[in-house]
Amino acid sequence: MRVAELYQRHEFRLVETPVSDPAPGELQVRVEACGVCGSDLHYFSEGGICGTPSVYPMVIGHEPAGVVVKSGTGVTGWAPGDRVALEPAIYCYHCEQCLTGHHNLCARLRFLSTPPDPGFFRQYVNLPAANVLPLPAGISFQEGTLFEPLAVVLHSLRLAKLQPGETVAVFGAGPIGLLTVVALKLSGASRVWSVEPVAARRDLALRMGADAAIDPGGADPVRQILADTAGRGVDVAIDCATRGASLGNSIEVARRGGRLVVTGIPSEAHSSVDFHSMRRKELVLFNVRRSNHESSSALDLLREQRARLAPILTHEIPLEDVQQAFTKLESYQDGMAKVVIKLS
Repeated sequence: MRVAELYQRHEFRLVETPVSDPAPGELQVRVEACGVCGSDLHYFSEGGICGTPSVYPMVIGHEPAGVVVKSGTGVTGWAPGDRVALEPAIYCYHCEQCLTGHHNLCARLRFLSTPPDPGFFRQYVNLPAANVLPLPAGISFQEGTLFEPLAVVLHSLRLAKLQPGETVAVFGAGPIGLLTVVALKLSGASRVWSVEPVAARRDLALRMGADAAIDPGGADPVRQILADTAGRGVDVAIDCATRGASLGNSIEVARRGGRLVVTGIPSEAHSSVDFHSMRRKELVLFNVRRSNHESSSALDLLREQRARLAPILTHEIPLEDVQQAFTKLESYQDGMAKVVIKLS
């Protein structure tokens, strides 16, 4: 099978590797498409993520959809040709966190695309049957790749406990930020501000439901949002960017007694926050670690809101051009929002 290996910072290579049979309890799936996540871009651009360095060569990509090829011993209910979405997180199911329902905090979590476990920029993968979900009828493989980031967004909104009629500022209009805008409007947010420096992404945020889009390079987002809310601030601030001033701005625009949700992953190993502003406002801070039991809901939402979510998918690029895809995405070329790598 063909595999795209990230073998050094900024450099992919295509290699051929053998395909092994699925182990007992596993399914073998042919990966048809895999979305590119911001964390993939961290590995490509920065040589690591969250202070953890890359381990080369490595295979990234964790937003896959594909087709069942064969079943390992003991697996029932699946047939070759079944269209599926693939959950990249493998849990132990026995630690304190798993036993209390917090599987995303599993003490022995394996996340496919985090070394040493390869991700899905490869044509075939064997993984536990529990990690395979049916792809809804009518949803393309390209659209199916949205289920994983959408599950992260649903998890962030579950933490935020948004109430109908509340106001929200979303910093960053990359894929997670755009999906957040859609989910907020579907959840009853009365007004959503999107703060994003890239013009094409601001336009897309408005198309996908944002009530206002602010260019932080041309206007002070804090001043504008506070002016729009008569100095009160928003009920919820969601930082999907964690770049530049976004985290500090998120704290400034949140109202007294409001909530702050940090969905993005900072490039820096250590981030500083204005603790005293948070303390004086008594802000509630939520940090988001992937998703937790939201995958099925994300697939349902994809089926029900396909037309509303589809505009985020701006580019589908074949595996052999993965280097070009990441280079363009890194510099926000061609109006790129969500990029999907086509593997078959």
